[in-house]
Amino acid sequence: MLAPYACHPDHSRGQLHKECMSSFRSPFQRDRDRIIHSSAFRRLKHKTQVFVEHEGDYYRTRLTHSIEVAQVARTISGVLGLNADLTEAIALAHDLGHTPFGHTGEDVLCLLMEPYGGFDHNAQALRIVTRLERHYADFDGLNLTWETLEGIAKHNGPVIGANADAKHDGPLPYALLDVNALWDLELSTHASAEAQVAAIADDVAYSHHDLHDGLRSGLFTEDDLMKLPITGPAFAEVDALYSGLDKMRRRHEALRRVFGRMVEDVIAVAQNRLTVAQPKSVDDIRDMGTTIISFSKSLYQELKEIRSFLFHRMYRAPSVMAERAKVTRVVNDLFPLFIAQPDLLPAEWCADVLAATDEVTLARIVADYVAGMTDRFAIQEHARLFGGSDGL
Repeated sequence: MLAPYACHPDHSRGQLHKECMSSFRSPFQRDRDRIIHSSAFRRLKHKTQVFVEHEGDYYRTRLTHSIEVAQVARTISGVLGLNADLTEAIALAHDLGHTPFGHTGEDVLCLLMEPYGGFDHNAQALRIVTRLERHYADFDGLNLTWETLEGIAKHNGPVIGANADAKHDGPLPYALLDVNALWDLELSTHASAEAQVAAIADDVAYSHHDLHDGLRSGLFTEDDLMKLPITGPAFAEVDALYSGLDKMRRRHEALRRVFGRMVEDVIAVAQNRLTVAQPKSVDDIRDMGTTIISFSKSLYQELKEIRSFLFHRMYRAPSVMAERAKVTRVVNDLFPLFIAQPDLLPAEWCADVLAATDEVTLARIVADYVAGMTDRFAIQEHARLFGGSDGL
């Protein structure tokens, strides 16, 4: 049973291209399935989360991260009476636009694309699902519902207007403007509660698994985490319950308690806010002027301390920074080379290149190609075109 403020599939605003309804799937279930079967989703297997793909088999990749986000999102949605299928679709799609080498690759491509309308991985995800996936006879893209596109565009909040995040101060990336021109995504309002759940599930997932991966990598130890809020009490609770537990079991038991506390906090906050606000429809959620799904103030402050720790001890660790420098060179070399010699692009890209009438259009085609690369393919192409391996 869906809550009145949930996105009901029968009330979906539909797709850009008219299609017959499935006899056994809702529109949001079909969205989810098309995302899972897309080429871009498969490529997430070999795209960086924090550690570059070749650094180890046990670290999270963009694919495993997206699956973990979807699992958390479904759980929270189910408790709150939201549409779990829509939440899952948005969660699975939220990182489709990521470049090779994670945020490092995105930072480089953002700078390179500044003269050509900018780059943003959320906007690129929209471009992928509306234009770049080309498998269907009747349309480009996946022909997802308006609600899923809205969720991809706005799961982190409005991107224009009074309630927009400060990071959207500059011009909007062309990929977002392009999709919004096709279909107004109401960029000044908040997204559905389902999209907000997908966003908070992203925070829960990476806050949890980055602790796991950081411990595995040896960048910090359990003793370091004993000094932090949330993680310290979790380890202390495990030690009080179990004596002589081996290191891996102790680590897992503690971090699953951290995970549980975050999920329980989100659910409790959402239930309290929904009880007070009494929204009668999904549009009430969109027009509320604030998020309905978030951490409590106290937990948010504790998580800020953990994220600061992760930033200094993991994301900016010397070994990670050394890899960042190497992969930065890879993207910095490939992009201008393909601009100068677009004939180096694969044959299936030739039609787009030939149709490009100016440098801006060409740059956007090259950005699509480079952003779509996996870590390993980018490294292989760099070695083939420039020689050597750059130490990767």
